[in-house]
Amino acid sequence: MKKTALVVLAILLFNCKGNTQKPKKTDFKITKTEAEWKAELTDMEFYVLRKAGTERAFSSPLNKNYKAGVYVCAACQTPLFKSEHKFDSGTGWPSFDREIKGNVAFSTDYDLGYARTEEHCATCGGHLGHVFNDGPKNTTGKRHCINGVALDFVTNKNLP
Repeated sequence: MKKTALVVLAILLFNCKGNTQKPKKTDFKITKTEAEWKAELTDMEFYVLRKAGTERAFSSPLNKNYKAGVYVCAACQTPLFKSEHKFDSGTGWPSFDREIKGNVAFSTDYDLGYARTEEHCATCGGHLGHVFNDGPKNTTGKRHCINGVALDFVTNKNLP
């Protein structure tokens, strides 16, 4: 009897995905159907922003972009990260040591079998990437590892 109880407990523990931690689609100011997002986004943008996918490392031209400006959500244009907070992490994805407060939402992701802090656009819920505690020690110590395809870049001269 004890063995059966342990097996059932183990199955329950390892099958919990922690979806209660994920933001609900209704938590965001901009909500659209899957068909509407598909019509507006490229295939890769849809895969990353709406399906929580990941682009290949070193595939984004924004990884090596060092111009002055703001990185905005590719789906809704919400400002997410400032260029002065970008750094070269060597990981192959655009990395920032902080977000624009209030414009990025966080949840817990268990997709790889352990807890990671996932980042979303706070306006439309688009998946951006993950935040880790291995960033620059002289600033925040955070590394916001962001899919470049989830971002658009706006130079300072093009800001309103």
